[in-house]
Amino acid sequence: MAGVGDQLRKNLYLEQHNPEAAAAAGDSGKNFDDDGRVKRTGTWVTASAHIITAVIGSGVLSLAWAIAQLGWLVGPAVLLAFSFITYFTSTLLADCYRAPDSVTGKRNYTYMDVVKAHLGGRKVKLCGLAQYGNLIGVSIGYTITASISMVAVKRSNCFHKNGHNAECSTSNYPFMILFAGIEVILSQIPNFHKLSWLSIVAAVMSFAYASIGVGLSIARVAGGRHEGTSLTGVRVGVEVSGEEKVFRTFQAIGDIAFAYAYSTVLVEIQDTLRSTPPENKAMKRATFVGISTTSLFYILCGCVGYAAFGNNAPGNFLTGFGFYEPFWLIDFANVCIVVHLVGAYQVFCQPVYGFVEKWCSTKWPESKFITTEHLINLPFHGEYQLSYFRLIWRTAYVIVTAVIAMIFPFFNDFLGLLGAASFWPLTVYFPIEMYIARTKLPRFSFTWTWLKILSWACLVISIIAAAGSIQGLVQSVKTYKPFKNQQ
Repeated sequence: MAGVGDQLRKNLYLEQHNPEAAAAAGDSGKNFDDDGRVKRTGTWVTASAHIITAVIGSGVLSLAWAIAQLGWLVGPAVLLAFSFITYFTSTLLADCYRAPDSVTGKRNYTYMDVVKAHLGGRKVKLCGLAQYGNLIGVSIGYTITASISMVAVKRSNCFHKNGHNAECSTSNYPFMILFAGIEVILSQIPNFHKLSWLSIVAAVMSFAYASIGVGLSIARVAGGRHEGTSLTGVRVGVEVSGEEKVFRTFQAIGDIAFAYAYSTVLVEIQDTLRSTPPENKAMKRATFVGISTTSLFYILCGCVGYAAFGNNAPGNFLTGFGFYEPFWLIDFANVCIVVHLVGAYQVFCQPVYGFVEKWCSTKWPESKFITTEHLINLPFHGEYQLSYFRLIWRTAYVIVTAVIAMIFPFFNDFLGLLGAASFWPLTVYFPIEMYIARTKLPRFSFTWTWLKILSWACLVISIIAAAGSIQGLVQSVKTYKPFKNQQ
């Protein structure tokens, strides 16, 4: 058995650090793709699940607030506009996974690899800064958001027992620790290829809590308890001042734009797909299904939620207590949010894990601590390749993100600023620039011109959203009170 384990570790090392040698070794127990790595088995269905898990966050329940700031005319139009922009630029990015040819070219495993293959130079570093900064920020933000939903379950039961005016104050910190403990265990899933089951569960959970939110909103409207709405949203001089209206509009546009952004993990998702049909074709299908599904839920949650709560729509009507009853259904919805965020955390962390582990193995290729895999048998799982380096580094990452979440519980406002900084380069600029470089579009041609206009327009939107996020962050810092619920 020791000989088998040694051979397995050797094959794993070759796959990660010398794919060509792995293919030449001809391990009879495995099949390999054209790059020498273990054959990928993902399909457009599993890719769609990854996309839905990445795109639909608990922020879907805050879209009612966003629509309330924009009104019936602008709100749905902005939702549809960004769904189209995200789908279009994602299809451009899908064609860049292989280079120079989108079907037969060399594979690129990460977003940075794709940018390096098509653009090169300083743009690779810009891409890495935007991508990994955003991914780390999402990890911290999800820790905060999950704890808020956990607290909401406890508060919901307290309100049901003691009345809606009860104090029911609960600290978020124990729940952040609980969430981090779960993520420490799940972070030992080696890579994206082993994550499909978790993404499917998370995608189902996102459908569940979004459907509950829509259903409760419809029930509220049908029961005649809906609030006043307007074509232009919150009214200046009535609900908000002129300055507040401007910044809230900026923030709402930013919230909607960043609600669709999943380009930070698109290439890593595409790298899980099997080679037939061509990866770009399967990814475009998965993108269409994922974006269409999320757009439907976004419009339903945003518009029906706005109809139910009007211009006073809460930031999140499941954790901000837009609803109190039925309390058991609110509890279930918040549990679904937590389960979804458990999976989404892993989807967004895997590129960070992969980047650090690849860099370390390249930097210290002779280190047994970094490169050695230990074969162990786990109950109900079977054989598992344990890496002490992966165990320690990933555990440390989860702990650090949890500690930052505890220190800065208003970090969700800062996350909007991170999103503003990363949305334009990752979702719009790089896909367009790589398409232009790949197809060698003539400067000032019709297609080149309108692509550039689209890119510059989205840059302006990012700047506007950043301004709104900064204003919101300043207000959160001013009103922050330690040891209180950060709803």
